[in-house]
Amino acid sequence: MTPSLCTRIPSLRYATSALTLLLAGCVSGPDHVPPQTPLPAKFKEGGGKSHGDVVTAQWWTAYRDEQLDSLVAQGLSENLDVLQAIESINAASANVTVAGAGGLPSLYVDASHTVSGEKGSERTTIGTTNTTGGEASLSWLLDLFGQYRRSRESAIASLGAAYATADDAKLSFLKDLVSSYVDARYYQQRVALSKANLKSRQETYELTQLQLKAGAASRLDVVQAEGLVRSTKADIPGLEQSFTVSAHHIALLLGMPAASLMNELQRSAGQPVFRGDIRAGIPADLIRNRPDIRKAERDLAAAVADIGAAEAQLYPSISLSGSISPSWVKSSGASGGTLTSWSFGPTLNLPIFDGGKLRANVDIEKSDAKTQYLAWKAAVLNGVEEVENALSAVRHDAQTLEPLRRQVETAQEALALSTTSYTDGASSLLDVLDAQRSVSDAQASLAATVQQVAKDYVDLYVAVGAGYLSRQAPVASERAAKSG
Repeated sequence: MTPSLCTRIPSLRYATSALTLLLAGCVSGPDHVPPQTPLPAKFKEGGGKSHGDVVTAQWWTAYRDEQLDSLVAQGLSENLDVLQAIESINAASANVTVAGAGGLPSLYVDASHTVSGEKGSERTTIGTTNTTGGEASLSWLLDLFGQYRRSRESAIASLGAAYATADDAKLSFLKDLVSSYVDARYYQQRVALSKANLKSRQETYELTQLQLKAGAASRLDVVQAEGLVRSTKADIPGLEQSFTVSAHHIALLLGMPAASLMNELQRSAGQPVFRGDIRAGIPADLIRNRPDIRKAERDLAAAVADIGAAEAQLYPSISLSGSISPSWVKSSGASGGTLTSWSFGPTLNLPIFDGGKLRANVDIEKSDAKTQYLAWKAAVLNGVEEVENALSAVRHDAQTLEPLRRQVETAQEALALSTTSYTDGASSLLDVLDAQRSVSDAQASLAATVQQVAKDYVDLYVAVGAGYLSRQAPVASERAAKSG
């Protein structure tokens, strides 16, 4: 029913039935309609099959790292950002009650007892009066045009946004934790490779010293070998520091003091390698699965409801109020008596001239709703972009792994051959040193690519909105996100 129809109450004799209809179905402003925007049928480098609801998909288990699984399980219940976001749901839930309370009757009861009297010059009590009274006050603002119903709709939508915000905090936590774990293992691998290379270069340096004593090497050879040893030693502290920083950040994500996990993480488990399938789904899946998009949609729903609440203030409002105040009075030397006063009546508030304030409030809410729609559309397009970028990164970075593994093997073979040739006196030390650098560079490139591919999968599954809810959790949050 539109506001114009709501104002057409035919006559006083139909007031009761008309009032009933008004209270039941007359609401100002537009109803929220789920927004839409054109999307491609599939991602450019993805398939055309929808994978449906992926919010409970535990994609990180595809790394087959039990320690990582344990950290994720612990962090989802202990991360401070997640806990703060969850706590905000309680406030949003209370706001639903506050928003709807204005349209309900309110009853207040007061009670009092007083003793009064007078004293003369002889300090004698001339008269004492005991008065016991109470008052019950009832008021009810009739929500004829749905101001409070729209406010409650807005609060319910904001509650859904609070749930989505908590889900988004969990998704951000997953990305941060798994990426930090991948980084920690990468630096750990680099330290291990550097120490292995240091051992090899130390052996070359010692061999060069022996050959110098035998007259088969020059002082320049010794200095070059020693320089490579020292440069390798210089790399290790920086890598160890980077590992420490990553470990400290993981502890922070779990709500623990910085050094709490150092001993646990120092037990090397190798670099994580994703061994699962690519499940990107289709662009339409993002609207359901990504919490930032759901939050934007709920924010839009709240803004649309606020339009109705603002429009309702343009029309007359009626409030019913009444009170009853019984009192019992007894004076000294007299019998007590009861006095009761009461009042009841309606109050009409008719906005006639307000300098355009109420109409401007409607315009403000309409503008806010348009802004929220644009924010929702931007969130959708941003989600599509993130998935497209992640798919491209996964496919292209993964293609470099096998060539890099082969490059490491050939560099190691070249090092072995050059070392043998140098020991036999058939080649120079420079060939050995170059081969050692090639091995070190190839190993570092391979480790960095393994790290990047592992993080590409993190980016992909976070981009599609996967894994932030346990298998028992989605019902409540989904209901709150879609209600209103």
